Amino acid sequence: MPFMTHQTEQFQDDVAAGPGGAMTDEVGVVTGDLTVHTSQRPDGRADVRVQYTGADERYTLTGSPCPVPLADLKALHQTVLAAIRSGGGAHVPG
Repeated sequence: MPFMTHQTEQFQDDVAAGPGGAMTDEVGVVTGDLTVHTSQRPDGRADVRVQYTGADERYTLTGSPCPVPLADLKALHQTVLAAIRSGGGAHVPG
């Protein structure tokens, strides 16, 4: 019997964290060059994870999972990137 898979909408970008970096649930503040992953969950919320660019381990950005404003995952991702560029222990805006 055939089966179907659900493609999850997701975005990924590299960003340089501003002074004070980004706050994660697992390791606290991360700084420097980061890769941000924002993906849609089946429940309609979004997961936002960060990693040091080129590293394997990803960390949950504090505030994730979060609602997707106006069902626009790309806008959420862009907002998160802007927050991390600003630094100050950035977390998922909301």
